[in-house]
Amino acid sequence: MTTNATPSALGLTVPNFTAATTGGDFKLATHRGTAVVLYFYPKDNTPGCTTEAMQFRDLHPEFLQAGARILGVSRDSLKSHTGFKEKLGLPFDLISDGDETVCRLFDVIKMKNMYGKQVKGIERSTFLISPEGCLTQEWRGIRADGHAAEVLNALRKFSCP
Repeated sequence: MTTNATPSALGLTVPNFTAATTGGDFKLATHRGTAVVLYFYPKDNTPGCTTEAMQFRDLHPEFLQAGARILGVSRDSLKSHTGFKEKLGLPFDLISDGDETVCRLFDVIKMKNMYGKQVKGIERSTFLISPEGCLTQEWRGIRADGHAAEVLNALRKFSCP
């Protein structure tokens, strides 16, 4: 896998990747025929990330009905993800990306200001990948509250360019 090949334009095929999740390894290539929603978030058990995860959880049946699989992605460990998933009753898996391979693929690692210091972190972002494997929509620097509904609405309308 080429980790610096950022899918930066709609309609490009997303390079295949394999990542560890709370449910075992995820391979993008094995999900052709299914839309994939990858949402990147900064950290388990923080207010915004909890809100976003719960809203994706609450809309999960509708995402399934629309033919999509949801995966959350952060740099947290599988142990942290497992606790977060259990605590919130998340029906979807979380990708542990401690080495930032998937984050770099989607160019979501950014410098942020935290308490007056520059720190490297994940920019809250979501990517909608079509059943054919192409990037159909991306959202970057979003606010957590209400975002899951926005993604669901886009999923219901999308087609690969």
